[in-house]
Amino acid sequence: MYKLLREAEGEGLERLHSDLLIWMYTKMLEIRRFEEKIEEEYRKGLIPGLVHLSIGQEAVAVGVCANLRDDDYVIGTHRGHGIAIAKGVPLDKLAAEILGKETGCCKGRGGSMRVAYVDKGLLYSCPIVGTGLPLAVGAGLSIKLRKTNQVAVCFFGDGASNTGDFHEALNLASIWRLPVIFICENNMYAISVHVKKSTSVENISDRARGYNIPGFTVDGNDVIAVYKIVREAVQRARNGEGPTLIECKTYRIVGHGTTDPGIAYRTIEEIEEWKRKCPIDRLRRYLIANGILSEEDLNRIGSEVEARVREAIKFAEESPYPSPDQVAEYVY
Repeated sequence: MYKLLREAEGEGLERLHSDLLIWMYTKMLEIRRFEEKIEEEYRKGLIPGLVHLSIGQEAVAVGVCANLRDDDYVIGTHRGHGIAIAKGVPLDKLAAEILGKETGCCKGRGGSMRVAYVDKGLLYSCPIVGTGLPLAVGAGLSIKLRKTNQVAVCFFGDGASNTGDFHEALNLASIWRLPVIFICENNMYAISVHVKKSTSVENISDRARGYNIPGFTVDGNDVIAVYKIVREAVQRARNGEGPTLIECKTYRIVGHGTTDPGIAYRTIEEIEEWKRKCPIDRLRRYLIANGILSEEDLNRIGSEVEARVREAIKFAEESPYPSPDQVAEYVY
């Protein structure tokens, strides 16, 4: 996690510390390159089960997790590789887990959709839509009872906002004023169903009013905007002011999963339009325009990131599978 000064002294919210901006760029690039390699591994037949990539959504995970401490809790989703990387899960352990290897975060038992790494506060990645919301409320209650000044963050998609778990979680978190931040990654599609066909409100954040908590909608492809709004929510939570609902409007460039080309229900024009809104390219232009990094600096970071990802994949490929005689271990 990013542990240094979040902002330059005296500059306020309008200008973030350059170290933070560089960290966010590097982390988003790590997620993108990692996801690309994971897709390659899937095409080779090296990954068991389904894989859901977060290509295009990198700014949400990074902008949120840049505000968190290692001991803050996160509940992820089936599309959770980027969340895990942003929260500080080592690339090699994450890759090994996705490939089902013994050296993975969960010793290969969780796979792509059930990554957990308690050392960095990633409690669980929930593959069943909406089920992470009440888990985050439970973590928030634990924090409040133990008075540890932590926060719990729950990521979920637009489809999950239409489940009963969503409404029950927000209601209970509000009643008990729990330090929970609800992050809706609204990528516009619940598998193939557009949000306008499934959701009764223009902005999912509008639903916060029904539970008497703050609700905000933000450009989920602007990592700086995500960082700023989450920073305020984290401060409120740590001050005992209760939960916040934040909707990050973003887009997955790829299909729902690696078996879905993503074009049967979307137009090529729509996909290309969102590619031009790439959060990584956007921050890259910002860093250059503000004299923070040069093209040469950015290319060097890109080479270093690619090397780290290659090493992580190599580690995973060369790691052993769990022994068949251990199949009953860790089953309660």
